[in-house]
Amino acid sequence: MKHLLFFTLICSAVVACAQTKIPRNANRFVYQQIEYGEDIDTSFVTVIRYGNFLEIHSPKPAGALINGYAAEVTYVDYDSDSVTVIASFSDSSSYYYRRGLSRNDIEWKVDGSLHSCSINSNSLVFDMDEKSSLNVNPMPQYGLSRGVLRSFTRNGQTLLKLVKAEYDKELKHTVKNLPNQSQRVVPRDLDRIKKDRLVITTRIFDHEQICWGKENAKISDASTIPYDSVLHYAGGTLILKRIKLPILPYHYQHFVELHQQSNGDAYDRTGSVFIIPSDCHPSFFDGINQHPDSLPIFIGRDGQRYQGIAIGEGIGTYEPPLELVRFFTPFGVGKFNERMKDFGINWRPEAYYRQEITDVYRYTDVCKDGDVLIGAWIGNYDAGGHLLTMDVRSYPNSYTLSDSEGPNVSIIPLFNTCNVLEMAGQNYGKLFATDSLIVSFTIPSIAESARLRYISTGHGGWDGGDEFVPKTNTILIDDKPVYTYTPWRQDCGCYRDLNPVSGNFWNGLSSSDYSRSGWCPGTATQPVYFDLMSWADGKPHTLTVAIPQGQSVEGMFSHWAVSGILEIEY
Repeated sequence: MKHLLFFTLICSAVVACAQTKIPRNANRFVYQQIEYGEDIDTSFVTVIRYGNFLEIHSPKPAGALINGYAAEVTYVDYDSDSVTVIASFSDSSSYYYRRGLSRNDIEWKVDGSLHSCSINSNSLVFDMDEKSSLNVNPMPQYGLSRGVLRSFTRNGQTLLKLVKAEYDKELKHTVKNLPNQSQRVVPRDLDRIKKDRLVITTRIFDHEQICWGKENAKISDASTIPYDSVLHYAGGTLILKRIKLPILPYHYQHFVELHQQSNGDAYDRTGSVFIIPSDCHPSFFDGINQHPDSLPIFIGRDGQRYQGIAIGEGIGTYEPPLELVRFFTPFGVGKFNERMKDFGINWRPEAYYRQEITDVYRYTDVCKDGDVLIGAWIGNYDAGGHLLTMDVRSYPNSYTLSDSEGPNVSIIPLFNTCNVLEMAGQNYGKLFATDSLIVSFTIPSIAESARLRYISTGHGGWDGGDEFVPKTNTILIDDKPVYTYTPWRQDCGCYRDLNPVSGNFWNGLSSSDYSRSGWCPGTATQPVYFDLMSWADGKPHTLTVAIPQGQSVEGMFSHWAVSGILEIEY
């Protein structure tokens, strides 16, 4: 039924366009711009005509606008065959480009009033009233200059249609008021500038060294950490920064971008980016500043101590680190590229990771007022270690500040066995050989959605270790198995050019080619999600993670780095 409604709307729009009467002296043309999604959004483009000159005003959203919004006006001069586009920003800066109107790179098919072409596998159709004595086209970038555009469709959907053509004797000639202080750029640069101004980039770490032997003096109180100072802990393998992240409207999407290079360490290492909950007692920062043994401890059946891996009971008690991104360094990219330059592979200069974190960003946005401790860890004992650059990039999905109000959320880190304090004495997550990981949780009955964000990677780097053997992770609720998931990557060979000093074997394979338990050298691990709405009853429940971890062999052991975050919307 919904598809029939869309089809009826499109057909009605085309018929309406074909029947629009265009006065010979019309100087104002209004086009309805249509955007399709869950709802159909419309806005209006106004074209002012002065003889053979057009002034095209892009629609301006109503309400308070986000930073970086550019008001754009396009001027078309049919007599001189030129187009000028000017983008003006709220800080009074403006940029423009000028180019010719005609285009010879598009192959047009003409069927009566319909002009069609294909660009980037998209079918475009322009309905042009060429019987009119006027020339009006609000889309001059395609070069059509004869007649009046009545409608524009892409892949069968109407995106623009003429809804009004009239004469207004009050219209003023503004073409002489073109900004004379604008900076001239080429079209592609203007597009880049507009997008860059809209994106909010927060630099977290800038070419920061993560290595063994570089450690700061202790700071007893996390609240006294100066903003934007980078601290080094766990022998220098963990870096920490207190920062104010921007609080933005709900419609923004947030991404972490990481750039990593070897600065001496040749091996594939586990890395993690995380937020430290700062309003809990004890806090994970206590384990950083003092010793992992100061954290809540689980003693396994194997007799070993596992520090700070799970949430405590009650309000205001311990919460483990909230993991944003799990990533894995490749074998020596950067530092060892030159040494292996004759190997026959064009090594990439660095490893690059980009992952969306919109769901967990709300933890900093709503719950923490933007004031957070962000940590990054790469396990290694090398004096050169690794170099890491990290940005959080936030992209708007609306031009307005109050386009939509998001739901109330609770973001609760439940468990994390990724031992980011490994070099300070935190145990590996090898408890699964004898135990399961069990936590309690409660989802209010008023919840509209609830899910577990789960990251899991297996380790044990010998033939038969869990790094190279698929193992099913089972999620149990109240002791009943409800979800199973086997983390496994079979595409590791795609990243060979990130691994200059990966071990090479007699059969032509490299160590970095081998499939692994949820990761590859040079990649980030994707979280998976499990729906928990069946337990949204306001009652306490238990969540258990069970993994058939392999047994130790001659001093070598397998272990699992798993993290879980409960995400609730009201």
